[in-house]
Amino acid sequence: MLLSPAIADEGPLDTSQPKGITSEEIIQKFTAKEKDFRQALDQYGYREEVKLQTLEGDTVDGEFQEVFDISFDDEGHRVRNMVFAPEPSLTRISMTREDLDDMENGFPLVLTSDQISQYNILYVGQQQEDELHCYVFDVAPKAIEKNKRYFQGRIWVDDHDFQIVKSYGRMVPETHLSKHGRGQENLFPQFTTYRGQVDNKYWFPIYTRADDTLHFTGQDVKIREIVKYKDYKYFGAKSKITFNGQELPKAPDAQNADQKPDAQTPPPAQKPN
Repeated sequence: MLLSPAIADEGPLDTSQPKGITSEEIIQKFTAKEKDFRQALDQYGYREEVKLQTLEGDTVDGEFQEVFDISFDDEGHRVRNMVFAPEPSLTRISMTREDLDDMENGFPLVLTSDQISQYNILYVGQQQEDELHCYVFDVAPKAIEKNKRYFQGRIWVDDHDFQIVKSYGRMVPETHLSKHGRGQENLFPQFTTYRGQVDNKYWFPIYTRADDTLHFTGQDVKIREIVKYKDYKYFGAKSKITFNGQELPKAPDAQNADQKPDAQTPPPAQKPN
């Protein structure tokens, strides 16, 4: 089953409490599944395609593109191979280390049982997303540690598999000028990430979209970004991993996750040149 960003049908938010299960039990279930998901994803290779554009009105006036493959070497080590990376034409912003990290690690949000102590997670209701009935939670970091990135926003958890199927928010912290106008600004947009099922068991990220205006001191910059995750293939490192308490089989290549481009929401952060 695929939560399609192209035709996502979002129902009204029902703020009633869940029946037959507490919100705390839901949190425990989905964060445990996220830990399994993280371990499973580490056994898969995939291709990531990134396109970020700045716009003046409806006219594109700058662009950043990357296409890279995540795969494994003969020793089972995860490697990142660049496939396509033309010279960026961005003039009003520049890509930062945080932007690049968000594209690879922040947008495909993973919220495991090892991380929940770092976040406030608040149940806000239930909502239909296409064919999926979801529990909805607001998520925010309790504190910000130096050189660490955090997700702040809303997540949708499928009530059958107890896995995150959609997330909407931004990566934090941001950096603003001091009251004296000193320092360097590094702002980050809101984004939506959709997941789709791979091998009929894993909800892997398939598509991220961001459309936002970043309000820098002295100028606003409209940006649009689309990130696609595709061609998932199971490699299987030599270490044993489990999912739902069972050891994963030494399977052949995983089926590709279907995906339909186009959703609506915003991209990763930048700072003016």
